[in-house]
Amino acid sequence: MPDSTPLQQAAPAKPAAAHEPPVVDVQGLWTCFGKGDAAFTVHQDLQLRVQRGEMLSLVGGSGTGKTVLLRQILGLTQPTRGQVTVLGRPAREIGRAGAASRVGMLFQHGALFSAFNVLDNVAFALREQGTLPDDLVRDAALVKLRMVGLEPGHAARMPADLSGGMVKRVALARALIMDPPLLLLDEPTAGLDPNSADDFCALLRALHAALGLTVVMVTHDLDTLFALSTRVAVLAEKKVIASGAPRTVAQCAHPFIAQFFMGERGRRAMAPVQASAADKEPI
Repeated sequence: MPDSTPLQQAAPAKPAAAHEPPVVDVQGLWTCFGKGDAAFTVHQDLQLRVQRGEMLSLVGGSGTGKTVLLRQILGLTQPTRGQVTVLGRPAREIGRAGAASRVGMLFQHGALFSAFNVLDNVAFALREQGTLPDDLVRDAALVKLRMVGLEPGHAARMPADLSGGMVKRVALARALIMDPPLLLLDEPTAGLDPNSADDFCALLRALHAALGLTVVMVTHDLDTLFALSTRVAVLAEKKVIASGAPRTVAQCAHPFIAQFFMGERGRRAMAPVQASAADKEPI
């Protein structure tokens, strides 16, 4: 597995061409649940665009609809009003057609099929297509396992026999089996110890660079945010209230942002980033 690496901020994404449409385009999004007196609104006229090659982190307090937004991008949940376009198509169309071929999803706890071994978990979406012989499906799954730092000997293991870090890697291999250009991550380092989290971040950075992925991630972990994000979008007051480079957003004068980035956890996470920036100041 990759060696543990110190916290470092992700390299800026290469800018997309001016004429290139966004990979994700969310316009005028309203998300409402319930009816009558029990009705409540999660998103209200939310706007968000994600350009090719970005690693965008969505942050916000509990109930701000971060994971709901991921599910809408995946086409699993439909907005009440507004439009979610993914790779130039309405997200609902991609969802109906089978999102795995265009959008990879890493769920918070891996969501592996407990009755399938590692190989069958990774191969599932490709095998379901029924277009390739089983030996090619197996070979493709083994390639993806090696890509995430696992060996062929892990292929026969069951999910119950895996560590938390290995579960994340198997789930990531499954998300990448169809070579999707867009990858969605829901709390990718949740439940991992610090060394395993650093290793997983290093893996994600390497795959982002090697595969040219566009990544949208929900995370509460500031170390992960600074290690991976090229941009941060903050959800509050039912919309995106700030968007930009992590250190720029951290300076915004908003109560949630101040607490999130400048509270005790935030100061610890930002210290290495600030120190690195100070080292580069001219004498």
